[in-house]
Amino acid sequence: MTTDAQEIARAFVTARRDGASLAVYPGKMPTTMEAAYDIQDAAMMLDGRPAAGWKLGRIAPDWQASMGADRFVGPVFAENIMILGDEAAVMSVFPQGFGAVEAEFMLRLGEVGDLNDRDYGKDSVQAVIDDVRVGVEIAGSPFPDIGRHGPAVTASDFGNHKALLLGPRVPDWRNTDLLDMAVESWIDGERVGASTAGQMLDGPFGAAAFLLRWLREHGRTVRAGTWISSGAITGVHPIKAGQRAEVCFGDRWRMKLRIAD
Repeated sequence: MTTDAQEIARAFVTARRDGASLAVYPGKMPTTMEAAYDIQDAAMMLDGRPAAGWKLGRIAPDWQASMGADRFVGPVFAENIMILGDEAAVMSVFPQGFGAVEAEFMLRLGEVGDLNDRDYGKDSVQAVIDDVRVGVEIAGSPFPDIGRHGPAVTASDFGNHKALLLGPRVPDWRNTDLLDMAVESWIDGERVGASTAGQMLDGPFGAAAFLLRWLREHGRTVRAGTWISSGAITGVHPIKAGQRAEVCFGDRWRMKLRIAD
């Protein structure tokens, strides 16, 4: 881990704790996923909190060859995981930073055991998942241009994560076709995205399998109860203070939130 990685990490951790913004990237931008995860690891050590979950983000096709992956990973802390009730949640984003809403399926891991004992795929990983919910990730970073410099930069600041909102459980999810469920995202009454999870790489269970492989490769363990934010279904939709968002999963579930002024 380089000194530069530690200084970049310190700048992001400090800005996040203070609710501040970073007008420019605080150091040399990483150009590989290895460099990005070095910064992320340094930031987690400085922050001191264990990960209670992980977010997965899609790497665009034109970046996949150079990054050696089609997804990136970022930590989710327990303080930033909340269950959304019937009322609209009031959330926050970084002033002068970046904020966005993402419609996602949220998966909870049960007992996984030693990650070296088994190599999970998108179908076999379902055996260690004990809960599936609809949800919303609030993406966020003190650096407003975090999404404009490639996936390594995005991953370096905790994967551009701010909060994870858990919606209703999906009953009988093993026998429910999650991939074909219509999902829509709205901001201030305007539809900003519509798609299905089947259009997002190999879907939410593929994301879970990717994460377990990534955790193994990076020498990490995983505890029962760990949440997985499996990836944006309709896209990453920028949002700012004062705006309202609504995410619809089929005609059954609606999640509402407002970004505080």
